[in-house]
Amino acid sequence: MGVANTTSQPAEALLIQKASKGDLDAFNHLVLAHQGLVYHHAFALLKDRDSAEDAAQESFVKAFQHIAEFRGGSFRAWLLKIATNVAYDIFRQSRRCPVISLFPENDYGVENESPAWLAAPTASPEMKAEQNELTKELYRMLDELPRAFRSVIMLVDVYEFDYAEAAQTLGVPIGTVKSRLARARLQMQEKLRDSFGRSMNGQATKRNQYGYNR
Repeated sequence: MGVANTTSQPAEALLIQKASKGDLDAFNHLVLAHQGLVYHHAFALLKDRDSAEDAAQESFVKAFQHIAEFRGGSFRAWLLKIATNVAYDIFRQSRRCPVISLFPENDYGVENESPAWLAAPTASPEMKAEQNELTKELYRMLDELPRAFRSVIMLVDVYEFDYAEAAQTLGVPIGTVKSRLARARLQMQEKLRDSFGRSMNGQATKRNQYGYNR
């Protein structure tokens, strides 16, 4: 489920160097490489499409204004730290947290069954349907986690950040990242067990209804 970065490290370093000197074209290449990651991170925090778009746009504006202050390390972690701060500012200003699925609505106001960014292009229609259903359930469970737990599990398990990058993004010690991640994973495991148990009970009830397993 990771969100890939399509820019190699040497190429990215050169783009950062140019952007720090005011090269807007170089910075636009960085935006293209990371805009999906920044948007999805903002969406996971704010759970609102329009707010996430605003947060992503403001994050890149701030990043361009301060890119000369970047001192190395993980650029995506630096970007997401900016995005996290912007998202929290927007959340504090709104004073609300709308209950909206991580799966955005389409142009007709209907929730997308299978957003394009989740689909595996080489999978069969049957596999895609199963993957989409499972992924949809996993993201619903993520929505139910406390914000601090959801942030860290998104960074490490969804975006595939290492502990150091996650710590840099969240502005907390690595030990805190590990602790939150362990608790987040434990809560997810409990939710998965509950969901699996309900699913198995439903199947058993259906079989008994039609005289199976007797």
